[in-house]
Amino acid sequence: MTATILVVDDEPDLEALVLQKFRKRIRDGAVSFVFAHDGIEALASIEQHPHVDMVVSDINMPGMDGLSLLAKLQEADDKKSTIIVSAYGDMSNIRTAMNRGAFDFLTKPIDFSDLELTIDKTIRHVEMMREARRRQLEAERAHASLSRYFSPQIASRLACDGEADGMAVHWREVATIFTDITSFTSLVETAAPDVLGELLNEYVGGMTDVVFAHEGTVAKIIGDAIQVLFNAPGDQPDYATRAVACAHSLDAWAQAFKLRWKERGVNFGTTRIGAHAGPALVGNFGGSRFFDYTAYGDTINTAARLEAANKHLGTRICVSAAIATGAENFRGRPVGDIVLRGRSEPLRTYEPLADDVFAAPATAQYSEAFAKLESGDATAMPAFAALVGLHADDALAGFHLKRLLNGAKGVRMQLE
Repeated sequence: MTATILVVDDEPDLEALVLQKFRKRIRDGAVSFVFAHDGIEALASIEQHPHVDMVVSDINMPGMDGLSLLAKLQEADDKKSTIIVSAYGDMSNIRTAMNRGAFDFLTKPIDFSDLELTIDKTIRHVEMMREARRRQLEAERAHASLSRYFSPQIASRLACDGEADGMAVHWREVATIFTDITSFTSLVETAAPDVLGELLNEYVGGMTDVVFAHEGTVAKIIGDAIQVLFNAPGDQPDYATRAVACAHSLDAWAQAFKLRWKERGVNFGTTRIGAHAGPALVGNFGGSRFFDYTAYGDTINTAARLEAANKHLGTRICVSAAIATGAENFRGRPVGDIVLRGRSEPLRTYEPLADDVFAAPATAQYSEAFAKLESGDATAMPAFAALVGLHADDALAGFHLKRLLNGAKGVRMQLE
């Protein structure tokens, strides 16, 4: 790369001396020079040659002196590294120049060997600063891109060079959440475009904020459906605990959102949430032209089917045993052993509960009735019937009661 140097001095012979001294380096393309006779001419020259890398300026010049020029250069966004030249012994002006941001100084009469060494040192400094700025801009661009998917904390970490390997496709233990909205297709077909656009943008934005608050990763947004990952790309040993906490927060936010829009006359559906934990193939599947950080595998499919299972169970959140047993101090109640579509083996599932609901007497009554159902106790039916009679809004208890009335005695359920 050719370094362009602006020399500012009113001495008429200096230009010829500089060109003579640096003729070989100029011929080799290592440096090139631009000349000006005072500060005003120098500023005009920089406008014409914005690629100037550094400035070598005398202090005592007519028009605009070197100290005034230095002040102007320091005000610019692209601050030019400046070497100030002054008479030998003029330490007062040299000190002022250094305080105003000069990179280095030389004294007159100029020693051209010293000038060459000082120019080389300044060029190295300029190159170092440019490389630092380039890296900063790359990190800022990477952070802006990654912030669409990851929480601010994870995005900042991934934007650093040392974390790039986290994007490669690899097997990893994760917790994943799927959310979906009931009757959303009907809403799309009936709502005005401007209303639907505002509604969906607010919903997705709000749900994403909740995910990021728990340091989760938004792997996919497809219409109204959202897929969330924990323990990817960064390490989160408490990923199951985070998934449960996030599911509760998503549920609370979605319920409040639904009520807000109902007041505006829009019948927004219920958000259903499913969560599962296990191994998944995680990484950027977008190739070199498209960034698509996501996850694939049975773990992901299972979480999606648990979300859909809420429709049959009358619940809003349904999680697997892998989540329930992996989460610290899990609060919830068993749903049953569900045989999901595409699977032959049953999966034990749970409904996470808020602390106050978990501590309520109805939860203990439900657990007792479920234990009876699981053991084949004939008193399971009246136990669930009593629970439904007392708590008509307990859809899951009602679901089990219907199964008992239909002759299904165990807890294993086949869901499509």
